[in-house]
Amino acid sequence: MKKKILVTGSDGFIGSHLVEALQDAGYQVRAFVYYNSFNSWGWLDTFPKDRIEDIEIFAGDIRDPNGVRNAVKGVDIVFHLAALIGIPFSYYSPDMYVDTNIKGTLNILQACRDKDTERIIVTSTSEVYGTARYVPIDEKHPLQGQSPYSASKIGADKIAESFYRSFGTPVVIARPFNTYGPRQSARAVIPTIITQLLTGKEEIRLGSLHPTRDLNFVTDICRGFIELARCDDAIGKEINIGSGREISIGELARLIIGKINPHAKIISVDERKRPDKSEVERLLCDNTLINRLTGWVPQKTLEQGIEKTIEWFKNADNLRGYKLNIYNV
Repeated sequence: MKKKILVTGSDGFIGSHLVEALQDAGYQVRAFVYYNSFNSWGWLDTFPKDRIEDIEIFAGDIRDPNGVRNAVKGVDIVFHLAALIGIPFSYYSPDMYVDTNIKGTLNILQACRDKDTERIIVTSTSEVYGTARYVPIDEKHPLQGQSPYSASKIGADKIAESFYRSFGTPVVIARPFNTYGPRQSARAVIPTIITQLLTGKEEIRLGSLHPTRDLNFVTDICRGFIELARCDDAIGKEINIGSGREISIGELARLIIGKINPHAKIISVDERKRPDKSEVERLLCDNTLINRLTGWVPQKTLEQGIEKTIEWFKNADNLRGYKLNIYNV
């Protein structure tokens, strides 16, 4: 019998790709989407008819405990991805991040505990590490809340850990490093660079250029999630998912510029910079643990992933929801 999977945040970037990967792997999927007056299912609205008809849609709000209990009912495994993720917006509205990221995760854990869910994959982020104190960053690295967003994700991770330690709840904390690919928000750096270039801009406006990131194509991250859900030895652990390769934002921009418009110039503007003490200067993943537990290694190189991402953004039909001529916070 097929296992039934709930994916929260399935209307978003990574969530929609995970829904596809789970369908392709033969699972039954219930997609938890954010209820709204437009009846929008986010990126799921772009799925072909045969794929969307095979998904059970649940519209609700991760902040609502009763709705979450109903969403969890009858499922074997929960992938919890629903979160507020924009770092600049977290400077303005930290309360929203606590309500969504911490309390929302608590709602999932409470519901899964009540329903004896077989496995819960809680999505963390490499931002919880803050600026690397040593590299590569393994799971023993200290956690540092350098933005309200990262602090809220640390809180969510620790709530999840406490449920494992207190109640034996079968939680895995999956910690992807920077993810990119088709459907990513224009707030993220790679879509920001690509869309500025594709709209003909000769000056590409970015924030700080020196910080480094460990970038991972979205299908590799989804494969890592699924491998961790299948691994009994992953229960109770925080586990990095990352490539083990770092690149500075400036180098990344030059890589993308070379593929679209080699004549474009890069400009660093204060408007797009984080506060000094909030900037995460360096992220580089140690993926030893996930490799030992599951054999996972990335399949896409950065160059391959960038090319696929550019190809997707070149299709105007994919950009209907994007606002390309403003700075997206």
